[in-house]
Amino acid sequence: MIDQNARTTKGRAVIAGASGFVGRYLQDAFRQEGYDVVTIGRTGDAVWGNTLRVRELVDGAAIVVNMAGKSVNCRYGRRNRAEIIRSRVDTTLELAEAIRTSEHPTPLWLNASTATIYRHADDRPQDEATGELGEGFSVGVARAWEDALFAADLPGTRRVALRMAIVLGDGSALVPLLRLAQAGLGGPQHDGPWFPTPARLAAGTYHHDRHTHGRQRFSWVHIADVLGAIRFIRDHDELDGTVNVTSPNPSDNRTVMATIREAVGRRFGLPTWRWMLELGSFAIRTETELVLKSRWVVPTRLVQAGYEFRYPLLHGALADIIADRRAHRG
Repeated sequence: MIDQNARTTKGRAVIAGASGFVGRYLQDAFRQEGYDVVTIGRTGDAVWGNTLRVRELVDGAAIVVNMAGKSVNCRYGRRNRAEIIRSRVDTTLELAEAIRTSEHPTPLWLNASTATIYRHADDRPQDEATGELGEGFSVGVARAWEDALFAADLPGTRRVALRMAIVLGDGSALVPLLRLAQAGLGGPQHDGPWFPTPARLAAGTYHHDRHTHGRQRFSWVHIADVLGAIRFIRDHDELDGTVNVTSPNPSDNRTVMATIREAVGRRFGLPTWRWMLELGSFAIRTETELVLKSRWVVPTRLVQAGYEFRYPLLHGALADIIADRRAHRG
């Protein structure tokens, strides 16, 4: 049982989806800050499906942060699509019901979402006020995810959907890009024509060629700024609803790969074309959308509210991450 009279300096922080890259980082940071951290996931202080235990943990919590969701770094076959949706929507609904039925509902619930909810954009940046939502499987997942967060009637709980860009850190999606650059394959990734299949068209998983020539936009955020944004939102009651968590200085694919090459000391990197990416992604069981969709997303609400990014520029972010990797790996 949770002793409602037992309090640490900061109170209880519930981290759901705590086994992932971001979840582990948040656990450590919240503990260092003085929170009594408890976790919900496939393992932890409560497991998904144990409704009574989940409610016990969130009841009286100072903050709930949900990062649960199957990695999208996989092939979008029927089974994986179902699990990508279920792992986001069902867990969010379970938390919503636990908070709704709590005796002392948490005052703040931050739930992961994704900047991929916006359309393929190479004409202008997308923000919370003027951004246009896209279409296809990934966007449908993001819409359902946010609907699950905001559907319940929770008058005592401020809810925020964190529309996160690609998170950079040691252990993130950056790692395979670093390895490509070190192997001499760190050139730009070019869009181009590819064969659609009826199944992929029907599922919304086919990526349509936009002839970006390696200029597809790349929105990103350093993991330290994910934590920083969460703390900032916690301390600013006016922030609720959807918040873009992404660097104010998005880049593009060509520049990202060049910056990565510079960071690892490789002067040259071979470019890859759509047909090569399709064959390679099939071999390593992932999807080309992850590198070919143009994500041009900016954090207007955070900037206007006064948040100062610790890593606003890509070069500085990569330098920090690579220095950290070297320090921990000797």
